[in-house]
Amino acid sequence: MTEQYSRQPAQGFERGTDGPKVILVGVDGSDTSMRAAAYAGGLARRQNALLAVVYVQPVMAAGAALGAPVADATDGIAEDLVAEIRDAARRVRGIFDVRWEFHTFRGDPYNGLVKAAEELKADAVVVGSSEQAGHRLIGSVAVRLVKAGRWPVTVVP
Repeated sequence: MTEQYSRQPAQGFERGTDGPKVILVGVDGSDTSMRAAAYAGGLARRQNALLAVVYVQPVMAAGAALGAPVADATDGIAEDLVAEIRDAARRVRGIFDVRWEFHTFRGDPYNGLVKAAEELKADAVVVGSSEQAGHRLIGSVAVRLVKAGRWPVTVVP
């Protein structure tokens, strides 16, 4: 018996385009976000992807109205995060080399990460699980990102 089939033109292999090109990780200095950064760094290294480390600076209108130096405080947090990430990258240089960039966005964490993922053309998003008990009731940033269904999301405990 002879099988007959219609031959489809072969799809060429796309060298260098398999897997994610940009992996975004949200950091805020918490233990879970730093574990998420380490996990995302490993993914980026194995996939030869760019690691986009994103800190979303909260906008606290009430604090600013009372004269609190909110922007200065959040800028300081961003500077501390960059220093910590640079230090970690230096410690593993030559062993694990990862291409990475640090970005800051302003706003609430969910909308800031969504904006960052869109602007940076992220293929995947990695975040730490929430450490706040109230998020079980109203939903964490991680749950909201998963529900948005726009990127593969990995939540690191």
